Amino acid sequence: SRERHRLLLENAQQLVLVCGRGERYLRRESAASPAVLRGASLVVGLDGCIKAVGQADVIRNQFSEATFERIIDCSGKCVLPGLVDAHTHPVWAGDRVHEFAMKLAGASYMEIHQAGGGIHFTVEHTRKATEEELFTTFKHRLERMLRAGSTLVECKSGYGLTLETELKMLRVIEHAKQSMDIGISSTYCGAHSVPKGKTATEATDDIINNHLPKLRELKRSGEIHVDNIDVFCEKGVFDLESTRRILQAGKEIGLQINFHGDELHPMKSAELGAELGARAISHLEEVSDEGIVAMARANCAAVLLPTTAYMLRLKQPQARKMLEEGVIVALGSDFNPNAYCFSMPMVMHLACVNMKMSMNEALAAATINAAYALGKSDTHGSLEVGKQGDLVIINSSRWEHLIYQFGGHEALINYVIVKGKVVYHNEKCETMSSY
Repeated sequence: SRERHRLLLENAQQLVLVCGRGERYLRRESAASPAVLRGASLVVGLDGCIKAVGQADVIRNQFSEATFERIIDCSGKCVLPGLVDAHTHPVWAGDRVHEFAMKLAGASYMEIHQAGGGIHFTVEHTRKATEEELFTTFKHRLERMLRAGSTLVECKSGYGLTLETELKMLRVIEHAKQSMDIGISSTYCGAHSVPKGKTATEATDDIINNHLPKLRELKRSGEIHVDNIDVFCEKGVFDLESTRRILQAGKEIGLQINFHGDELHPMKSAELGAELGARAISHLEEVSDEGIVAMARANCAAVLLPTTAYMLRLKQPQARKMLEEGVIVALGSDFNPNAYCFSMPMVMHLACVNMKMSMNEALAAATINAAYALGKSDTHGSLEVGKQGDLVIINSSRWEHLIYQFGGHEALINYVIVKGKVVYHNEKCETMSSY
């Protein structure tokens, strides 16, 4: 082919496809055995999409080196899909490091929340911050996520609770979508907590009657594009009926349902999500057996957050049971002031150690299944022809080092690539051994 191309990754020791037959997700046995090629190459076109994947000699015969804008020799290295972080809260102001000390001293999440800390503390500071201030810190956080291998990130509002501040947060997310390389799936999470001075019913009515109509209007005018709707369905926050009303209203304006459920108390959130056709439910530390079965039947993804269970010393989500029952298991960092982690490689490590997932299952959960949870597995989450050329190159001959080296990603990730464009190159990796 004499057609021009953006990138050739040549002769990778391992090219980790994750899946190679157009699967929208992987579960049960298929999640335990991702597709891997050895001695392989990959081509990304000028449109940012993958044009060819295959054995290095076959690709070399198909394409002339002169047609590539850039060639990277991946000998002795591994190429993986860009990681997908399926759950974050990255737009906020204020610092809650003092609450970490309180938790270590024995205070529970809800005790801190009821004392005016937690979400309410962040809401107060986020309301006071300017859009520019919020964007500056948000941009810095996204850059750190990118350097840790995440090329698609779900980003929530939810520290405003008033229409004005929620829209301010969503504008900040929209600005990043337009101006940064990293992929973003935006989520309206106005029902993250009940605002002070309101009951849950009043907050629910406000969201349905004021927030969502405004979002629909801004979507139609092209000012803000929101993908998902989220509610914190929890005892003392939004009960099952309020959650149902908000999610249903969001679905009616074209938003995907992707919400917090069954985290601190069993709420039957999983059953509700399955009934409403939710794309994904996050947390699920307290999910019921019936809820697990319902999610599996409904192809509703479970976004598990090992950082949260670890930092709050909660019961670990039942990842093994979910996998055995056929639930589509995805992973997220839950980056927020309460769980300050940018790194999906660390999330995968915690999922393996604390939730008893295999490394193969954790990789599927942080790529194709996380993309599915965001409704984007047709374009992201695996290295297949036609998909977006989002890739991570690590300086190791085995991909498992990305999980095995706990906190080692900064010396392991050599390149991060979005749409075939190198957005991060860690030259220190060139001289370092991963062993």
